[in-house]
Amino acid sequence: MALNEFGLIQRYFQGLTPAATQVTLGIGDDAAVLSLPPGHELVWSIDTLVEGVHFAERADPVALGHKALAVNLSDLAAMGADPHGVLLALTLPHADERWCQGFAEGFGALAVACGIPLVGGDMTRGPRAISVTVLGRVPQGSAVQRQGAEPGDHVTVTGPLGDAALALSLGTAAPEALRTALDRPFPHLAAGRVLRAFASAAIDVSDGLMADLQHLCTASRVGAVIRTRDLPRSDAFAAATSGADAVALQASGGDDYVLCATVPPAHLAPAQAALRAAGLPPLQVIGEVNAGDTARLMDEAGAAVVLNATGYRHY
Repeated sequence: MALNEFGLIQRYFQGLTPAATQVTLGIGDDAAVLSLPPGHELVWSIDTLVEGVHFAERADPVALGHKALAVNLSDLAAMGADPHGVLLALTLPHADERWCQGFAEGFGALAVACGIPLVGGDMTRGPRAISVTVLGRVPQGSAVQRQGAEPGDHVTVTGPLGDAALALSLGTAAPEALRTALDRPFPHLAAGRVLRAFASAAIDVSDGLMADLQHLCTASRVGAVIRTRDLPRSDAFAAATSGADAVALQASGGDDYVLCATVPPAHLAPAQAALRAAGLPPLQVIGEVNAGDTARLMDEAGAAVVLNATGYRHY
């Protein structure tokens, strides 16, 4: 006998993540009840993924479960927040147990790895869509925002750029390392936690470096210059592409889910030391903030690089 929505929730999602001290009341009631440590603020974010727009009809549900949570956790990472709880709403065309089992596997594994409990959600019938709401916590007044960058700050990123976009362009020919970057990005929560003490502003790179950096510049009322020669590349990326195509993928491809943070010069060395002490990769300095109002990309000769598209847009 096919399960209804309550049966699917009970079988595949209730108990998916371990109990957490902050969860007073979790799945199974009208609403969840969570506590916050004294002196902390709540940080929350929501993303929706729609079949045919953000993922293919035949997408692997395990990878999809992982990515649906990862892209939301990346928003918490940008704010310097610690994971606190997550809510999941699924719209499904029918009660597909196999799909739910795979999705729960991928979602649950990342939730456990990142220490975030699933505390509630919803399930309904309709075209397949996934909506994830993440809750995080930060010491009061310490959340890193998009506004705050100042002229002279370094523009940095916490990892390589372009892997996911290259994997998408290569399709089934993409090497495993690139495919993993696209299907199973890992949110830079630990780096975000460290940068909370050093960054003047930050944003996660989801829609493309230059597009997301422009959002930060607009919020901070500054400009920035990015040097193409300093954009970090993974070994897999460098082996698969080069030249203008590589720059375009890195600057506008999107789906990177690294952090782009502006760091005052006096804070760079302490930030690098703190990252090293935490066992994390160093920041890659890719440019500087200036007194303008536009994020610009410059080649090795100092000429402006014009991109056909600066990043992903929904409309």
